[in-house]
Amino acid sequence: MPALKPTEYTCEVIWLGVVTNDDRKELLSEVLEQVDLTFEGIARSFHGGLTRPSCSRVKSQYPIGTPIRNERQLSIVSAEELAQIAEQMGVDSIDPARMGASMVVRGLPDFTHVPPSSRLQAPSGATVVVDMENRPCQFPAKSMKHVMGDAAKGFKDAAKGKRGVTAWVAREGVVKVGDVLTLHIPDQRRWKP
Repeated sequence: MPALKPTEYTCEVIWLGVVTNDDRKELLSEVLEQVDLTFEGIARSFHGGLTRPSCSRVKSQYPIGTPIRNERQLSIVSAEELAQIAEQMGVDSIDPARMGASMVVRGLPDFTHVPPSSRLQAPSGATVVVDMENRPCQFPAKSMKHVMGDAAKGFKDAAKGKRGVTAWVAREGVVKVGDVLTLHIPDQRRWKP
């Protein structure tokens, strides 16, 4: 019996990008039409690799800088949640490139809260595993300040619960703008401690 269930839920890839440097003041993705996903993530990505140094998000488990599995190869956000963030900030739109995003999808409700370990699978077979919610941080706001001034200060609060997810590559393949990804979820009951 399969441990992952395909669902009727899908989303369309409407934007792709890659961060190629570690400039935290100018966190900026290069816009792409397609990405070749490998087990190390996206080629040339600052966030690529099989491992990464642990950060503040996992400091309860490891001292910062400890080599760990790289479950943050991609940052995926939804168009619907970006629109909600922009509305709360009082701006017309949010440029996903200024968030260091890898992918923007459209059509999957409550995207930031899809179950961890869910899979998003492309027509090529390329598959990414959702690790967890990507918590808002200060780096996108610093980058956004270059184009929206003081309104960028509102990003962190506006993005709570809407910042998308981090993910890692489970199966290599190509993902293109316009691809429709299918959501597969773990076949398990809710945790009841």
